[in-house]
Amino acid sequence: MVACLRAGQPVGGAVDAVAEAIGGPLGERLSWIGGQLRLGADPEAAWGALAQDPPLASLARTMIRATRRGAPVAEVLTRLADDARRAGRASSSAAARKAGVQAVAPLGLCFLPAFVFLGIIPVVAGLAGQVLLP
Repeated sequence: MVACLRAGQPVGGAVDAVAEAIGGPLGERLSWIGGQLRLGADPEAAWGALAQDPPLASLARTMIRATRRGAPVAEVLTRLADDARRAGRASSSAAARKAGVQAVAPLGLCFLPAFVFLGIIPVVAGLAGQVLLP
């Protein structure tokens, strides 16, 4: 959408181009927004319809704020994309750390009994044999 806006496309046209490229249910929602904007609907009302949709809520809030303040939409969307990328990296990093921690439990359950049977019991048996037998 940012590329379309920087190329001079109006917001409605940029939304339509993105909707066509994405397709599916998300593309349908964006296509509806583009249609509303082309028909002259209030941008706040059009984007507000998506504010309750979790995947599009941040985009809707960002577009409403940009409309109210008259901020350049391309810059606002660039910041939103950067924030989404950071959040994605953070969640994937957390998932990788979690997988590492979860991999330790099975290893501990397998190696701890082996360590006890092969390391501790022979030492204790050897010491007990030396202490108990004259």
